[in-house]
Amino acid sequence: MHERGYYGPFGGSYIPEILVATFDELVAAFDDAKADPDFWRSYEQLMQNYSCRPTPLTYAENLTEHFGGARIYIKREDLNHTGAHKANNVMGQGLLMKRMGKHRVIAETGAGQHGVAAATMAARFGFSCTVYMGEIDVARQRPNVFWMERLGAEVVAVTEGTRILKDAINEAFRDWVSNMDDTHYVLGTACGPHPFPEMVSWFQSVVGQEARRQVLEQAGALPKRVYACVGGGSNAMGIFQGFLDDDVELVGVEAGGRGLASGEHAARLATDDATVGVAQGYKTFFLQDDDGQMRETHSVAAGLDYVGVSPILANLRETGRVRFAAATDKEVVDALALTVRKEGLIPALESAHAFVQAFREAPDLSRDDVIVINQSGRGDKDIFTIADAFDDPSWKQFIRDKAEEYEADAE
Repeated sequence: MHERGYYGPFGGSYIPEILVATFDELVAAFDDAKADPDFWRSYEQLMQNYSCRPTPLTYAENLTEHFGGARIYIKREDLNHTGAHKANNVMGQGLLMKRMGKHRVIAETGAGQHGVAAATMAARFGFSCTVYMGEIDVARQRPNVFWMERLGAEVVAVTEGTRILKDAINEAFRDWVSNMDDTHYVLGTACGPHPFPEMVSWFQSVVGQEARRQVLEQAGALPKRVYACVGGGSNAMGIFQGFLDDDVELVGVEAGGRGLASGEHAARLATDDATVGVAQGYKTFFLQDDDGQMRETHSVAAGLDYVGVSPILANLRETGRVRFAAATDKEVVDALALTVRKEGLIPALESAHAFVQAFREAPDLSRDDVIVINQSGRGDKDIFTIADAFDDPSWKQFIRDKAEEYEADAE
């Protein structure tokens, strides 16, 4: 890795001059923390005592029998505090904030999982918190907005642009420019200017460290393949890092939306639709037009519709170390339904993308082979979105009845 945060030709730190001193401070603090064994020990203790780490690796016996191929294991990040892998990063950055003497945190969020995690971290450490969220995501992730506000965070609905994740990131950076002295921006994924891709990946590496140890203990062998969904890339980088130096195939699964041919998707590395550009402080593949304007994206999963992707993953694709695929909305809903019925597990819509590709490939492998799926989050907390995805008539009737109750109460 280049000292300025390049991964091959990707990454870097393309920031306005006004933020240079703030980033210099952050890089120095992060480098100091990485070199301090006590910092990582304090991080591990915090995650053990507050966030239920290590999360289990579950043998999916019923799915294994259903597909008749590889033995399927599932890394249970859904059991991490706040219901997703996001807590790994935000709690680590919270400790870094204390080290830097900051007392206000800002964050962006799409599906709401990072926003809830950031608000939780702020409550735990006594920070004030502002979360920026695209107006569309606020509407489809109302339960997560409810919890962010209960945790004490101010949730700002972003009404500019496409009103989704990339616009929330833009607003968070604008806030940071105006409040640098006391504020830290807890970027939620392995994107953005250096040191964020490296820093987020470092904190998330706990997932891969645990998974590698657990699969050796439980299955007696390293996995043949490891699957993870890919939005910005934090959960994928988390689990992939445990196996980068092994003879293990790593598979990232992006949002195929309504089909790759439709143009309504968010697949940057699994297609040729994305091109290299510079935006939001770093260089990577973006879904953009010939003029460099960012295109609209679509996914049934709010956490996967980001227009860019981690520069680390971009480089891993270019070097052939990680293979990328895409899963459509329909395939995701079907995989989620099968997992619920067969294993009693409820993956988030984001995580279910990884399940799709694993289910495609498991039957062609032998029972001697092991595969690991990263269940990066739980779906029960996204009941509104999932119920809509299933087009459940009884759920719709429940919502109508509830709306009538509220109207009656207001009269």
